[in-house]
Amino acid sequence: MSDTIAAIATGRSISAIGIVRVSGEGAISAADRLFRAKNGVMISAAENRRMYYGELFDADGRLIDLCLCTVSRGPDSYTGEDTVEFHCHGSPVSLSELLRALFSNGVRQAQAGEFTKRAFLNGRLDLTQAEAVIDLIEAETPAAAQNAAGQLLGAIGLKLESVYSLLLDVMAHFHAVIDYPDEDIGEFCIQSYLPALDSANAALSRMLSTHERGRVLREGVPTAIIGRPNTGKSSLLNALLGYDRAIVTSIAGTTRDTVEEKILIGGVLLRLIDTAGVRKTDDTIEKLGVERTFTAIRGAGLVILVLDGSQTLRDEDFDALRLIPRGTPALAAVNKSDLSSVLSAEDLSGLGLEHCSICALSGDGLDSLEEKVRNLFPELETPPAGEIITNTRQADAISRSLNSVRHAIDAINASVTPDAVLCEIESALTAIGEITGKTMREDIISRIFERFCVGK
Repeated sequence: MSDTIAAIATGRSISAIGIVRVSGEGAISAADRLFRAKNGVMISAAENRRMYYGELFDADGRLIDLCLCTVSRGPDSYTGEDTVEFHCHGSPVSLSELLRALFSNGVRQAQAGEFTKRAFLNGRLDLTQAEAVIDLIEAETPAAAQNAAGQLLGAIGLKLESVYSLLLDVMAHFHAVIDYPDEDIGEFCIQSYLPALDSANAALSRMLSTHERGRVLREGVPTAIIGRPNTGKSSLLNALLGYDRAIVTSIAGTTRDTVEEKILIGGVLLRLIDTAGVRKTDDTIEKLGVERTFTAIRGAGLVILVLDGSQTLRDEDFDALRLIPRGTPALAAVNKSDLSSVLSAEDLSGLGLEHCSICALSGDGLDSLEEKVRNLFPELETPPAGEIITNTRQADAISRSLNSVRHAIDAINASVTPDAVLCEIESALTAIGEITGKTMREDIISRIFERFCVGK
């Protein structure tokens, strides 16, 4: 990592401020050649993390911009290396000219995620914190951002380090007793390892149990909007989104395919899926749409059954109701509240679902729908502090570590030889090391940082 890298750390579109980040042993010398502070201070003599106002020049001495420049010297910078940032006016042309000037001074273009990768390789972040950076950037809800921020502070890494240390103590004691029998280390009894293994089992189990909530936090709840044709499913989708995403007509069967969009409702991120109307049809294309409706319902974490409140319930309404899998959260949205309602309270209570009255055309009643959704997911109301596992890679490694710990416990209880027990503990340690980065392969690390944008 002796080379020096640079990249635009902000967006490529026109904006008020544009930032170019430079990291590596040549960052400060490049800044000295291109930036002249108004107070005459060279960046090589500048104070750490202090902004200096001055003029920015290209390699030929032509003025590019008037900007601010700051330096953070390693190892106390984000990357652990000397780092310089230029805070310029957000002109894509000016930022590109600055990059061109830096490249002419021996700096190269940074790869995707390379700044954070260097932070990891230089010990400034463990791998859970590094992955939290991209999770924070990609967060679509306040809860997801809060969880990622907690992980950036080390919430996951600290818990795993505690388990890792516990298992490492077991390994160390075992090897010490075997390798140094003449030392006063303490009598070897493999049963004495059980409390430590039980503690590791409990800690890993608690962490893994959060993954389902983490998946919802990150990806949203797949929500199928179902019902017979012309009840207003597409209109409801458009009303929730605030714009016309789905085509709406009075012709039954207009929606032939599923339409999917994300939206935050009641603090819950929903992946809304507008489906084709549930009915029997001879139209080949519409049949395919209905089949996709069935698929969407089977994979849904929430189902919203849309009913036409201005008409009596039909067989097709009950057909749609029966499609909802047992145990899947569901509610009924009784649409067209602007028209005279013919559905009685007894009709609606007979559905066995929570229900609310709405008008998809005017938006009336959507606040009631939002409240119903919030009540269906009370576990999502507690603000997370980084304890929720949202990363599938991390969940897989925790699961493997947990299985190894449980196999070790079973082996002890079955009086299996100590070597077999220690083999399982070593496997558990390796899996934890994959999460924090202690035992990661270079190809896996590269794949992880490919998710990042250039400049981060």
